[in-house]
Amino acid sequence: MTLKISGINKSFDGKRILAGVSLEVGDGEIVALIGASGSGKSTLLRIICGLESADDGEVMLAGENIDEIPCEKRNIGMIFQSPILYPHMNVARNLHLGISEKMSREEKDELVVQILNDVDLAGFQLRNVDELSGGEAQRVALARTLLTKPRALLMDEPFSALDTELRKSLAEKTRKLLSQLDIPIIHVTHDVDEAQRIADRVVRLCDINIL
Repeated sequence: MTLKISGINKSFDGKRILAGVSLEVGDGEIVALIGASGSGKSTLLRIICGLESADDGEVMLAGENIDEIPCEKRNIGMIFQSPILYPHMNVARNLHLGISEKMSREEKDELVVQILNDVDLAGFQLRNVDELSGGEAQRVALARTLLTKPRALLMDEPFSALDTELRKSLAEKTRKLLSQLDIPIIHVTHDVDEAQRIADRVVRLCDINIL
């Protein structure tokens, strides 16, 4: 299920943010996207998932142009810098939101146990969200996104607020988990070491810009 971005241009208030950006991410491939602050890394992810529209160019997923498909119908997972979790719900209830309503409560609970094991948070079902560390909360957000079975996954500096040693550890654990998925993945980071730990390929945004 290849993700292909071709000739993306984007300007805000007359200022060019992205110029002719093209990138292809293969099925099961993890690409780390690095670049200077303000180079348009986050903007590119928002265009791919449909939160922003490009001025020119196209986004293709599995051979289909998805530019006119609304964000909520693209089924592209997005992990933001700050984990978006509902503080009035415990971990299990937050994770239930990523599971089909057609499943029974028992089936949902089984999936929750499985995904928490996958992200190294076994036994966290009843933990309150406000009791989680930054790294734990980000892993819960990742787990919920994976439960939606996305067709592609975008990660926008998910470890940027964490200290260096924790970023290294989480990058390696996340790499192990994501390498089992057969979907295209883009991981945005400003940390070259993190990029090399998590990705199959590292792309610098200034190298794919046609200026």
